[in-house]
Amino acid sequence: MGSGTGTGGSLTMNSALTGEEQALYQNPEVIQKILDHTRTIAIVGLSAERQKASHFVATYLRSAGYKIIPVNPRATEILGEKCYPDLASIGQPVDLVDIFRPAEACLPIVEEAIACKIPAVWLQLKIINLAAAEKARAAGLLTVMDLCVKMEHGRYSGGLHEAGMNTELISAQRRHRFI
Repeated sequence: MGSGTGTGGSLTMNSALTGEEQALYQNPEVIQKILDHTRTIAIVGLSAERQKASHFVATYLRSAGYKIIPVNPRATEILGEKCYPDLASIGQPVDLVDIFRPAEACLPIVEEAIACKIPAVWLQLKIINLAAAEKARAAGLLTVMDLCVKMEHGRYSGGLHEAGMNTELISAQRRHRFI
């Protein structure tokens, strides 16, 4: 395992994708292109709950300089940003759709991203829907699947170290037990 700094380090993760699928949907050149050209990210399934992965990832991405657009039909505002019920309601350019929804919900989201002419989609870590990914790629969208955009950003920007992400945040706290 590499140091995780820069694009040369190999971060092998347990993925349910075959080697061929990893080559298509975890391609370092595609990841780098997305990270380099993205300014605005619509996060579908962004939760208002701080302990949820989507909230933590959105907070990190915003601190890294990305504009975050929450997409969640059950919320009106998340992280101080107006929340939209779907991609079509956003009404401004979006560079990337980051999907935090169950795998079976991804195909309609990808179809909406295609209709909205959004150039890239990212199915988060452990979210695998080959039909959705293949449809996105066939439509010309840059497509990543079964990786975390936060972890990949850290890896490509040099923020991922042997001890993990250098976010300067403690994500788990132990409660002291007094006996």
